[in-house]
Amino acid sequence: MSFPENYPNSPPSVRFTSEMWHPNVYSDGLVCISILHPPGEDPSGYELASERWTPVHTVESIVLSIISMLSSPNDESAANIEAAKEWRDKREDFKKRVRRIVRKSQEML
Repeated sequence: MSFPENYPNSPPSVRFTSEMWHPNVYSDGLVCISILHPPGEDPSGYELASERWTPVHTVESIVLSIISMLSSPNDESAANIEAAKEWRDKREDFKKRVRRIVRKSQEML
């Protein structure tokens, strides 16, 4: 988690440093969830301003949102289109790939 100089007025960024395969995680590990998007209106009109960052969010609320994201991906607003397609259309293949990545990361410990 990286905090900008003007935190808490702007959201931190969150990046996984190990390999991830998830609809809401970019290939570089950057997490894409609404509460980490800059405050205000969404230029694309997808999110409500109330769903985006506000200074009342805490590290705890961010971590809880990430845990929720991991178990319930939003495949309609995907950062990783291929992972979203696999989650939607080939769930067992998705789960196998994730298990493989988890095992690989456990071996690195």
